[in-house]
Amino acid sequence: VQLQASGGGLVQEGGSLRLSCAASGFTFDDYAIGWFRQAPGKEREGVSCISSRDAGTYYGISVKGRFTMSSDNARNTVYLQMNSLEPEDTAVYYCAADGGSSCTFAWGYSYGIDYWGKGTQVTVSS
Repeated sequence: VQLQASGGGLVQEGGSLRLSCAASGFTFDDYAIGWFRQAPGKEREGVSCISSRDAGTYYGISVKGRFTMSSDNARNTVYLQMNSLEPEDTAVYYCAADGGSSCTFAWGYSYGIDYWGKGTQVTVSS
C-alpha cells in the first residue's frame, strides 16, 4: 500500500497550493481518502476527505469554503485545492485512507485510519 503525496511548498498568505495523493495497493473506490495535518505543538486535525464508497465528503471547519477536494478514480489520485491560504494553515499534511468508516467519522474524530502516507510540508508566510 502506498499513498504518495506531493505539491507542498512555501506560499504567501492569500496564495494557493494544490496537493496530490496517488494511491496504490488497495481498491481505491472502496476507501475514503483525504488529508490530515499537524502543526508543531498542535494535535492532528482532519482537513478533508472524499469517499467514492458512499459519496461522502468532509471538510474541517477551519478550511471550509477555502479548500476543495476532488478525485480522479481512473488515476487513483485525489487532489486538495487550497485557496486563500493563511499562516494558520502551516503544517505537515498527510494523505490517509480508511476502508471501514465514513469521512465524517474517520476524519472528524481522527479515528480508525487504515493507511497513512508520508507528509508534505505546507508553509504559509505572512
